Amino acid sequence: MLALRLLNVVAPAYFLCIALVTLVLQLFLFLPRMREDPTAARLFSPELLHGALFLFLSTNALGNYVLVIQNSPDDLDACQGAEARRALCPPPSTHFCRVCARVTLRHDHHCFFTGNCIGSRNMRNFVLFCLYTSLACLYSMVAGVAYISAVLSISFAHPLAFLTLLPTSISQFFSGAVLGSEMFVILMLYLWFAIGLACAGFCCHQLLLILRGQTRHQVRKGVAVRARPWRKNLQEVFGKRWLLGLLVPMFNVGSESCKQRDK
Repeated sequence: MLALRLLNVVAPAYFLCIALVTLVLQLFLFLPRMREDPTAARLFSPELLHGALFLFLSTNALGNYVLVIQNSPDDLDACQGAEARRALCPPPSTHFCRVCARVTLRHDHHCFFTGNCIGSRNMRNFVLFCLYTSLACLYSMVAGVAYISAVLSISFAHPLAFLTLLPTSISQFFSGAVLGSEMFVILMLYLWFAIGLACAGFCCHQLLLILRGQTRHQVRKGVAVRARPWRKNLQEVFGKRWLLGLLVPMFNVGSESCKQRDK
C-alpha cells in the first residue's frame, strides 16, 4: 500500500514534468526554427499555425487533466439517506478504493497519473484527456522529427529511419557529432511516441467499454450488464453537449449517472 501511495504522488509529478519539458521545447526550439522562413505569409505562417494547433491540443489535454482531478468521482454524497443509496447507487456499481480511501460510484479504475479514481463524474474528462494527450504527444513528435531533420540533415523518407535514429545518434553523441540538446530532443521523440500510442490505445479501449455500457471494474469482476443501445451509453457519459465538450474542457453535463440505475 505504501508503494501505491508513493506511485500516486510520483506519477502526476512525472506527467507534469513531461508536459513542462514539451512546452519548453515547443517555445524555444521548434517555434523559433519556423521563424527562419522569410517567404512565409505572416498571417498563415507555419509558426502561427503550429503554435495555434499545439495550444489547442495542450489546452484540452491539461484542461481535462485538471477536471479529472477536480471532478471527484465520489457520488455517494449526492444520494440522500441509506434507502436512496441502495436504490440509486446499487452495490455492483460501487467500489472502495484503498488508495483514495473512498467509495466510488460506477468505479472504472484508479488512475495514478491523475492521482484520482475514474468514475461516473469524470469519465468523459478522462477519455478526452487520453485523446488530447495522445494527439499532443504525436504532434510534438512530428514537430521534433522536422526539427531534427533540419538540424542534422537527416532524411526520414525510409520507414526504418526513425527506428535506427536512436542507436545512430547515441554513437554520434559520444563522438561529439551530436549536441546534448539535439540528443535530448531525440530521446523525447521516442518518449512522445510511446506515450502517444499508449494513450491512444487506452482511449480506444475505454470508448469500447463505454459503447458496451461497462466499466473495467465490472469486466474484472464479471458483473453482467443489461444490453442497451450504444447511443444511450455514449450520451450517459458524454452528455447532450458532447461536441462542445470535445472542443473546450468543461465539466460533465448534470449528474445523469447517479440518477440512473447501473444494470
